[in-house]
Amino acid sequence: MEEIYANVEHVKPVCQIPTSQTEGSSSSKKRPFLIVIIFLGILNVILLVGLIVLGLHSWDLAADLSNINDNLTDRLQDSNSKLYSMTEERNMLHANLTEIMKKLNRPRAKTCPTGWTKFSCTCYFVSTKSGSWDEGRQDCITRGADLVVVNDKEEQDFISSFANEAAWIGLIDKETEGSWKWVDGTSMTLSFWRDNQPDNWNGDEDCGQYINKQWNDYPCAASLKWICEKLPPWSA
Repeated sequence: MEEIYANVEHVKPVCQIPTSQTEGSSSSKKRPFLIVIIFLGILNVILLVGLIVLGLHSWDLAADLSNINDNLTDRLQDSNSKLYSMTEERNMLHANLTEIMKKLNRPRAKTCPTGWTKFSCTCYFVSTKSGSWDEGRQDCITRGADLVVVNDKEEQDFISSFANEAAWIGLIDKETEGSWKWVDGTSMTLSFWRDNQPDNWNGDEDCGQYINKQWNDYPCAASLKWICEKLPPWSA
């Protein structure tokens, strides 16, 4: 019986696991968790750094946007000021143009210069000095006029009312004998010649003169007064 117990004491328990083996297995199980924790820690650090960098970048971007907004505001204010100035100039120009148009549309009277006589829409002037037909015409041109062109009986009668002595008129046939033309280039269609005139006496009478309410051909180099005619200037 004692032998049996002795043999039993020397038999090792089948289910007993060595302590060193158990500890090694536990350590191998904890190692992956430790690696995960370290990785998460590193990842958190990276994320934190990223957030800090992003925050700084956002701060710079916000500053840039603020500067851009300030510049745009300044430009808008400057544009508004220029637009206001241009509007004021436009209104001023419009007012000036309106005033000019009023003056242009205002009824104005036509008056003849001092020393000239008005008939219908024309001014007439009788010279105080004498000269040739060419000299008389040049004097009229200098005054902004020309030798008188008689267009109808009313004008002829008017000239007769103030021309008291012989004077040159704008009638000539120098180019073609007998083909009388006025200084404006028109042909003579109405005439108030004296009896038996024009006769081109001595072959040297190529210019027309007014005398005693009628016309006469006369040498162009003769010295006579002259009658000028022009449209009256506009008065303001």
